[in-house]
Amino acid sequence: MSLKYPSGEEIKKGDRVTYHGEKGEIELVANPELEDLSGSERWYVQEHGGGVLIREPKVFGLVFVRQPNEDEDLVFVSRAAANEASEPTD
Repeated sequence: MSLKYPSGEEIKKGDRVTYHGEKGEIELVANPELEDLSGSERWYVQEHGGGVLIREPKVFGLVFVRQPNEDEDLVFVSRAAANEASEPTD
């Protein structure tokens, strides 16, 4: 099972989002149901039970959301292009 936005879309690394109205990007997806996790993903699953890390450089910096499907302030905007650099838009 994948982590999802409140609107039902699957959360993927690089997604463009807004969080509390500020533009950001999904930096990390720590899905506790996956076995093939990177070191950072594994740490977030062990410490917090999973969730997503959002990068929003203007106000929050990095924010970890443990239950993204229940956080109405997390809004999916678009998927990042496959060859696009990982930088939030202004």
